[in-house]
Amino acid sequence: MKDAAIQTKEPSSNDFGSAIANTFRALKHRNFKLFFSGQIISLTGTWMQSVAQSWLVYRITGSVALLGLIGFAGQFPVFLLTAFGGAVADKYNRRKILVATQTASMTLAFILAFLTLSGYVKVWHLFFIASLSGIVNAFDIPARQSFVVDMVGKDDLLNAIALNSSMFNGARIIGPAIAGILVAAVGEGWCFLGNAVSYIAVIFGLLRMSIERKEIAQTAGSAFEKIKEGFLFVARTKPVRALLLLLGLVSLMGMPYAVLMPIFADQILQGGVRGLGILMGASGSGALIAALTLASRKSIKGLGRWVAVSSGVFGVFLILFSFSRSFWLSAALLVPTGFSMMLQMSSSNTLIQAMVPDELRGRVMAVYSMMFMGMAPIGALLAGTLAGVIGAPLTVAFGGAICIGGSILFGWRLPKLRVEARKIIVALQMTGGEPATKASFQERVYLKNSD
Repeated sequence: MKDAAIQTKEPSSNDFGSAIANTFRALKHRNFKLFFSGQIISLTGTWMQSVAQSWLVYRITGSVALLGLIGFAGQFPVFLLTAFGGAVADKYNRRKILVATQTASMTLAFILAFLTLSGYVKVWHLFFIASLSGIVNAFDIPARQSFVVDMVGKDDLLNAIALNSSMFNGARIIGPAIAGILVAAVGEGWCFLGNAVSYIAVIFGLLRMSIERKEIAQTAGSAFEKIKEGFLFVARTKPVRALLLLLGLVSLMGMPYAVLMPIFADQILQGGVRGLGILMGASGSGALIAALTLASRKSIKGLGRWVAVSSGVFGVFLILFSFSRSFWLSAALLVPTGFSMMLQMSSSNTLIQAMVPDELRGRVMAVYSMMFMGMAPIGALLAGTLAGVIGAPLTVAFGGAICIGGSILFGWRLPKLRVEARKIIVALQMTGGEPATKASFQERVYLKNSD
C-alpha cells in the first residue's frame, strides 16, 4: 500500500500560509465547515461525559472490573448493531440519520444529568444509559464516517478524514481537562449537563447544510443480504481485510489502556481526578498532532508503512507507560502513545475509504466501526478482568506486546498487500469511483509501473 496512490507534486513554496491552507483545505466546503464547528463543541462534551462517567463509576463502587464493564456496556452494542447501521447509511439520507442520532444522544445526556444532579443516580442507571448510547452510536458512527464524502467529495476526502480525527482529538484534550476541573469542583452531573447542551451545536449545523448526495443504484435484496455484501467485500479484499484485522487487534488489546486510566491516575500515580484529566489530555494532544500530520499530506502514498510502524510504536510506548511510576513521565509517554494510536487509526480509515466503492461505503465503514469501536468493549471487559488479577500495569504491558506482534506480521505482509491495493484503487479511478484524488493518465501509468 506504500505506492497505492497518486503521488502529486508537493508545492515548492515554503510559505507558511500556503501550508496552513493546504492542511485545512477541506474547510473550504461550507457543509464540512458547519459540521466541523458543531462537532468540535459536541465532542468536547462527549469527552467530558466519558471521563466523568468513568470517575463516577469508580467513585461509587471502587471496582476495577466495573470500569471495564461500563466500557463494555457502552460499546458492545456498536459491535452487534453497526452492520445494520451501515446498511441504513447506504440506503437512507445520512444527514437525517445524524440529526436523529444526535438528538437521541442529547436526550440521554439530559436524563443522565438530571439523575446525577438530583442525587438519584445508581450504578444500574449508568449501565442502562451507556447501553442505550451504544445502540445510538451503532447507527451514528457508520453514517458519520460515510457522510464525509457527501460533504467534501472525493478530491478532499483524505484531508477531511484527517481533520475529523484532529477535531476528535482536539476535543479529547479539552474535554477531559474541563471534566477534571468540574468533577473536582462541582461534581460529575455538570459534565453530563454540559455534554447534553453541546449537542445543540452539531444539530444546528446539520440542519443548516445543503447536501446534494449522488444517487446510488440500489440492488435488490433483504437487509441481511445487503449487510452480507459489505462483509463479503471485506473478506475478499485482502488489503482491506488486513487493515481491519490489525485495527481490531489494536482496539482489543491496546486501546483498553484508556479504560484503566482512573486506576493509574488515582492508585498508581497519585494524581486524582485532576490527574486523570491531564493524562487523558496528554494522550489526546499526541493524537491531535498525528491527525494534523495526516491532514498536511496530499496523497495516500506510504500510508501502509505508517500503519505498520505506528501500531508497533504504540505497543512500545504502552509498555513504557505501564512501568512508569512518575506522574509527569507517564503524561509525557502518553503523548507519543496517542500520536501512534491515532496515526494507525486514521491512516487505516483513509486507506480503506480509498479502496471501497461508493455503493458499499456505509457498510464497509460499519465493519471498520466494528473493529475500531466494537472490539474495544470486549477489550475493556478483558482488561478490567485481567487487571483485577495481575494489576493494571501488567495488563497494559501485555496489550502493548500483542500490538507489537501484530505490527510485525502486518509489515511482513505489506509488500504483497501494496500490489493488490494499487490495482483496486486504479480500477476504482478508471470506473469513476475515484477514492481521494483525480488521476491523470500519466499518474495511472506511474502507479502500474512503480514498485
